Amino acid sequence: MFAIVRTGGKQYRVAAGDKIAVEKIEGEAGDTVSLGDILLAGDGGEVKDANGLTVSAEIIAQTRGEKVIVFKKRRRHNYRRRNGHRQSLTLLRILAVGDAKKAAPKKEAAPKAEAAPAAEAPAKPAAKKAAPKKEA
Repeated sequence: MFAIVRTGGKQYRVAAGDKIAVEKIEGEAGDTVSLGDILLAGDGGEVKDANGLTVSAEIIAQTRGEKVIVFKKRRRHNYRRRNGHRQSLTLLRILAVGDAKKAAPKKEAAPKAEAAPAAEAPAKPAAKKAAPKKEA
């Protein structure tokens, strides 16, 4: 299965096991991130629904790209400016392309047998009610 994801203003075609370099994503090497902006998904030649899909990836390293030289010149005016720039990148290994993990239902807390009786607990002051909002 593959997916087209958008991150850092660019689009990438990814599948499980791929390695890609994207614009910097916060995190340390070894952390797992989820790329949620999925534009298209497919399996072989079939296009599938991208709603509810997530792509999970592991950060391999935080690095920088190659240096890009920016050179400006206006001829006959003795104007020359030279600058360099290195883009911060994150190397990712795609772990899985698939459904979003659904949150497990929260368990209700069982009452404790050793709980202190309510009479012994100090009484808390009642919370103030919010003032009614004025209508325009």
